[in-house]
Amino acid sequence: MKEEKYRVYGYRFVVLGVFMLINAAIQILWICFAPITGPAAEYYGVSEMSIGFLAMSFMFVYIPISMPVSWVIDKLGYHKSVSIGALIMAVFGLLRGLLSANFSFVLVSTIGLAIAQPFMMNSISTVAAKWFPMKERATVGGLATIASFLGIAIGEVVSPMLFLRYGIHTMLMIYGVISLVSAVLFVTFNREAPPTPPCPEGQETRALMMDGLKDMLKMKDMWILLALFLVGMGVFNGISTWIEGIVRSRGFTISQAGNLGGVLLLGGVIGAAIIPLLSDRLHKRKVFLMLGLILAIPGLVGVSFATSYNLLVASFFALGFFLMSLAPVGYQYGAEITFPSPEGTSNGLLNLAGQLSVVFIFSMEAFRSMDGSYSVSLIGMMVMMVAAALLVSRLSKSKVEIEDVSMAVE
Repeated sequence: MKEEKYRVYGYRFVVLGVFMLINAAIQILWICFAPITGPAAEYYGVSEMSIGFLAMSFMFVYIPISMPVSWVIDKLGYHKSVSIGALIMAVFGLLRGLLSANFSFVLVSTIGLAIAQPFMMNSISTVAAKWFPMKERATVGGLATIASFLGIAIGEVVSPMLFLRYGIHTMLMIYGVISLVSAVLFVTFNREAPPTPPCPEGQETRALMMDGLKDMLKMKDMWILLALFLVGMGVFNGISTWIEGIVRSRGFTISQAGNLGGVLLLGGVIGAAIIPLLSDRLHKRKVFLMLGLILAIPGLVGVSFATSYNLLVASFFALGFFLMSLAPVGYQYGAEITFPSPEGTSNGLLNLAGQLSVVFIFSMEAFRSMDGSYSVSLIGMMVMMVAAALLVSRLSKSKVEIEDVSMAVE
């Protein structure tokens, strides 16, 4: 078979680096109140649900604007559209710090930040497709996901430290400056695409966004993948949002809650570094999606019932390692099965399903027991993860995956 000739450029790692930076920044801004829910509620004189709503607002905003943002990415291009998101993040990140004494202003600024998030989240597969060859794309998705996990880990671990030492105002100002610096670096060093495509001729061609969306919604495999993202992100977002309340009922402090959140993300970072790389090397997607779900369940059991801090640490790590490594593999699988639809559209649709997991967050609070335990909701999550694993077993291989294996053999 004739060998396909194409060129990849070293600058792709600069593009990926600044993209990872803004993804980390927006996740810090999203999660920073979660590990200090109780003290923040007391500071502002509001309910814990009101503090939880700061994180949930990202999901509420994402639902109506996700697909319009994917359309913007398709029309304006990756660089211009993500730069818009980065600048929105910088403006509202700083405003939230400056106006941090008033909860209403904090809420409005947080909603502004929520508008910025889809520009980053819906572009993960786009930056991979524009700058990287097929054999590296799941790995690139893993690295972008790692950046998000690192941002959440910083928000979970550092926020209690900053709050206890400096208070909420200084904490939010520090995060606002981080958002500004990361946005400036992205706008300065990012580029739309390399001079020539990083893949064989034909693989760079994409359909129009609306045409691609219509085709996606007719695919059984896409609906199964949407269910996977709904459950996976529902478990992650629910535990991340209520982490302090989950462990408080077992006698743990806000600092320990923050540390456990960091461990969850550490597991996710390591998993997202290893699992997508193996997926690329072995040309497998389905098996990693199914095993990730199955192996994450014991971690969720420990998160739900462990009373030993060491066992909680191990459980949070295992849950993060197996569950959060599913996202980059899922993004790439979605891009492959929906080709030639735009990557931003498949990303946006998957993330839309994930953001609908706000229902999980509300349900966790609604089913909370009188002693503050979230056990009922956590058991329900276990059942849904088993059901999702059964659904994933019905996925088929993507055409791109099959062709890639065929080319490697020949």
